[in-house]
Parts: sequence; structure tokens; C-alpha cells
Amino acid sequence: MIAHDGMFIDGEWRPAAGPDTIEVVNPADEQVIGTVPAGTAEDVDAAVRAARAALPGWAATPPAERGRHLAALRDALDARREEIAATVVAELGSPTRFAQRVHTGLPIAVTGSCAELAATHPFEEKIGNSTVLHEPVGVVGAITPWNYPLHQVVVKVAPALAAGCTVVLKPAEDTPLTARLFAECVAAAGIPAGVFNLVTGLGAVAGQALAEHPGVDLVSFTGSTAVGKRIGAIAGAAVKRVTLELGGKSANVILPGADLAKAVAANVADVCRNTGQSCNAWTRTLVHADDYEEAVALAAEAVAAYTPGDPADPDVRLGPLVNAAQHARVRGYIDRGVAEGARLAAGGSDVPEGREKGYFVRPTVFADVTPEMTIAQEEIFGPVLSFIKYTDEDEAARIANGTVYGLGGAVWAADDATAAAFARRMDTGQVDINGGGFNLLAPFGGHKQSGIGRELGTHGLAEFLQTKSLQF
Repeated sequence: MIAHDGMFIDGEWRPAAGPDTIEVVNPADEQVIGTVPAGTAEDVDAAVRAARAALPGWAATPPAERGRHLAALRDALDARREEIAATVVAELGSPTRFAQRVHTGLPIAVTGSCAELAATHPFEEKIGNSTVLHEPVGVVGAITPWNYPLHQVVVKVAPALAAGCTVVLKPAEDTPLTARLFAECVAAAGIPAGVFNLVTGLGAVAGQALAEHPGVDLVSFTGSTAVGKRIGAIAGAAVKRVTLELGGKSANVILPGADLAKAVAANVADVCRNTGQSCNAWTRTLVHADDYEEAVALAAEAVAAYTPGDPADPDVRLGPLVNAAQHARVRGYIDRGVAEGARLAAGGSDVPEGREKGYFVRPTVFADVTPEMTIAQEEIFGPVLSFIKYTDEDEAARIANGTVYGLGGAVWAADDATAAAFARRMDTGQVDINGGGFNLLAPFGGHKQSGIGRELGTHGLAEFLQTKSLQF
């Protein structure tokens, strides 16, 4: 166990204002692997002051030079990719290969894309007799979740720095060790002091202080819808910019004529990805009545390949949930699904055999789920898949759009045109067509209560810019 001390403020590690600490627990064996300081409002104030002092110089730095700094940050992250991946395995419980490929590889690639955007984005444009300037919004307060501890940091910090903003980051208390590694990489990249600052702490203390601080111009938050509403209210009272990436209950719609086996296998893989702890996971599978029982049987067979195990084992595909509260929450939802009449086709709330230690859960498939059931409406955030039957496309569209969320989704059909036509009816921010691959330059974000704003690519960069027009 390593007892970390200090906050990264104004380019150096400084002692925390208070004595309290946060324990970091390995969810696979419930052992404490480290501690970090529990930041206070005083720590947040020091970090915001440093960010405000650094803002004029960083905003005036030519975009191409900001891009070179981000390229150096990408290289610094890449040089420590094995250490980063191992840290994500230890504090999140992510399976090793997923930690290496996604938790580490993806944010390195996103940082590189932001380096290119900084050098190529048109920060000025001519509209008639006006010159329109796209300027940094100012100091950004970034509050990130535990489920993608480096990626969610990067999709906020990298575009904010590319835009010319300075940043104060408050990472999730469950996974702060990865954020500390990121701060060390920022220092190694030579990014000027005060441009990036890190305060670890509890959301109710450090997170709220950051959201409320008058020196913060924009709050960028990823997490639960309940907390997002609270942050939105704080920002609204201060007339402060806010971006919110919140919950989801994404539908995977399988239309008649689609490759059923391929669609179901992809769905099972998606809902088991990151142990189901992905806000855009396809947790509702909509299947035509004629294909329904076959699809359920395929899912029950496919999910058997996802045996919960030690995430440090490179052959394991399903690790533990992040903490005891999440463990109890997911198992509680499974029990509620059974109580409300859903048919358990695979899995259940029983602890997996041989996994009494750690926050492991059995991947679960429900059949006979109706749209109004709790498991079809609320975000579970675990490897739990609900199969819902429909009779025609109009009913499928009503079911797909019938939650308060609208983050992700998928459509499978005999051809891309048919799938795309249905996807246009879905009230959601992103839809994968017949297994379309992830695009790190495409805008990511939600409709309805899944959030406000977008991440990634030019759309993600634009969230950290404000416009000024000069008339000639």
C-alpha cells in the first residue's frame, strides 16, 4: 500500500490543507492498495487561483504550440502505458486486456487527436463583414467518474487545453491513482504550471466546492443523472457554462432479417464490457416476436463465456464491480427483476462460485421483460441484459424511446439502409449500425436526461470555446 500525499497545484505537489484521507480499495480482493488526500474547499480554492493565474498566458499561447504540448502529453502517457493499465486493473477491477486496449490505448489516441485539433481547428472565421473569434471559455472545473478513470479525464482535459482553457480536475474517489499518474505525465510533458491542477477528494466536499467556485467558468461533469441535476442547478444559479454526460439505458434493436447470432453476440459482449459499467451499454435488447426465443437462447449461451475472475489474469474477460455499494445495487436490481416477473434466462444475484471475496456478480440475462419494468427503465450499471419483445417497427421505436435517457444505441438489419432508417427514429445521441466501429472523432453525448453537450472531435473542442465577433 502506498500513502500518497499532496495535490498537484501550480505545477507542483503541495501538502493538502486537511489531514483526512481516502482509502483506495482493490475490488477483486477488497484490500486497501493506497490512500490519497481528501481535498477541502481550501485545496480547491488554491487550485482555481492557480488556474486563473495561468489562464492569460495559456490562452495567448498559439494553438499550434498548445498542440505540441498535447503531443508531448500523449507521448508521456504512452511511455507509461503498462503502469497505467496495471493501475486501472488494481483500482477499478478492469480485466487486463481491456485495461490495456481501451482504458489506456483509447485515451492516448484521444490525446493525440486533440493535439492535431489544436493545430488545425479554425479559431477564427469570416462571416460577411465580421471576423468571428473562437476563444477559450476560461477556467474549467472537470469532475470525472470512476468507470473510465483515464479516458474520462482525457476527454475533458485534452480538448480544454487545446482550446486554451486551464483546468482543475476532481477525479472520482474510487479511482484517484490513475488521475495522479495523469498529473505526473502532465508535468513530464512540460505543460506550464497552473494550466492543469489536480485535487482529490469526495464529491460532496471537493466536487461541490469546485462546481460552486466563482473562479470556475465552466463545469464539465460525467456521472449520475441525479448528481448532474444538482451541478446543473449550481451552474444555472451562477449563469455558468456546464456540460453533463450522464446516465443511459440504451436499446439494441434487432430488426427482422438481421444476422441474429452476430447481433446477440455483439450485444452480450457490449453489456459485459467493463463489467457492465458503461453509461452507453446496450442494456435493452429489442427483438421481433418471431425471433425472440432464439435470441434469448443465443444470449444465454454466449454469456456463459464471461466467467467472473481475477482481472489481473490476462485470460479473464469479466472482472468485479467497483465497490461494495455498486455490488449491492446490481444484485438488488437482479432480485427486483425476478420479483416483477421477468424470466431469468442466465445468471442471477447469487455470488459467483469461488468468488466470495471481491465484488463479483454473475452476468445476467432476463427474458419476458416489459417496457415498464424497473430493469427496463433504470440504469443498473452492471452486466445485466433485458430482452423485450416487439411486433412491428412502430412498437420497437416507442419502446426504444420510452425511457428518460438517450445516450447510445444500436440497430441491426439485413442492410445498412434499413438499419439507418430506423436509427433516425431513435431519440439518442449515438447509434451503431450493424456493428459499426467506435469513432474517436465523432461527437459523443446524450439527449434528454443523458446530458448536455458533446465530447470528442471538433464538437468536443467547441464545448470549451466561446465566440466573439468583430465587425469591420
